[in-house]
Amino acid sequence: MFLYRNAAWFAKGLREYTKSGYESASKDFVPDDLEVQVPGRAFLVTGGNSGIGKATAIEIAKRGGTVHLACRDPERAAGAKGEIIRESGNQNIFLHIVDLSEPKKIWKFVENFKQEHKLHVLINNAGCMVNERELTEDGLEKNFATNTLVWASLPLHTRGFEAAFFQSRGEENTRLKKKQPSKPQRHVARPHLWLWESRAREGGCTSGVYILTTALIPVLEKEHDPRVITVSSGGMLVQKLNTSDLQSERAAFNGTMVYAQNKRQQVVLTERWAQMHPAIHFSSVHPGWVDTPAVRLSMPGFHARLGDRLRSAAQGADTVLWLAVSPAAAAHPSGLFFQDRKPVSRHLPLARTSSSPAEEEKLIEILEQLAQRFK
Repeated sequence: MFLYRNAAWFAKGLREYTKSGYESASKDFVPDDLEVQVPGRAFLVTGGNSGIGKATAIEIAKRGGTVHLACRDPERAAGAKGEIIRESGNQNIFLHIVDLSEPKKIWKFVENFKQEHKLHVLINNAGCMVNERELTEDGLEKNFATNTLVWASLPLHTRGFEAAFFQSRGEENTRLKKKQPSKPQRHVARPHLWLWESRAREGGCTSGVYILTTALIPVLEKEHDPRVITVSSGGMLVQKLNTSDLQSERAAFNGTMVYAQNKRQQVVLTERWAQMHPAIHFSSVHPGWVDTPAVRLSMPGFHARLGDRLRSAAQGADTVLWLAVSPAAAAHPSGLFFQDRKPVSRHLPLARTSSSPAEEEKLIEILEQLAQRFK
């Protein structure tokens, strides 16, 4: 079944997630959907230093929106802010320097934010994958802590694609059998956000969602047409929700599969939040396989194999932007998973990755207990 999921996902990716997939899908786009102005509306974008996050922030700023960037690194954040202002001519760009890999700091950030700002749209973007099991200072497995407990995700599905690509040729299995240590992994989400110290040179681990979203829900519910968009990935399609080992303590650790499991958790949470908070429009999105400087630097093998077939950052950001600003997006039911401006299935055919309501309730219960522990 696992091999079937990987093969089906790989074929789907080459057909739909590449640049040609975007070009084909865009023939059905309604151009007027993005012919909107959003002055007076406030957007919080995590992962806005480069790639999809920055492309989204620039387009929102061009439409008159107020953009808040949550960043760890002041220098990189300042550079991104300057570029967004130059590209858009919009001065309403604000930086928030905060290390969102630490749950306690997220609670503090939200408390300060809600005292000083309003918020209409939260865009959860950026993420990390640690390929060897490591714990945070709070004793949490790093992938779980950043991608789920405190989560903001970027399309690191490309990492899962590369692993599946190698695995199909036996290279990954050979390495595992020889028990050779993994080389330190660079992160696709390298820009501004929340770098784990051991990877500060190249990559970023972002955090933000369970705590960030739940803490901001009361702020969002006060505003007109509030929205939450989570940039997820296609990697979750190979995973079924598993609440029995959320911190990867029992089975042999595989960073790619742990990351994919985190993505499944995020999509499940998006759907559940939509049911729990009908005043807010929730959505998750797969942006496709995107060519960014970070991908070229940290995944040269993947980049070389797909090359000009990868989407541009602007193409990857298109549906994120559409979900954030377009009235047409809000006309869809809340809680859906989107790809190229259309709702798509959260599951591959015959893959058996659906979860029961009891499993989903258990996930939320565990996350809530952990979140309150750090409040």
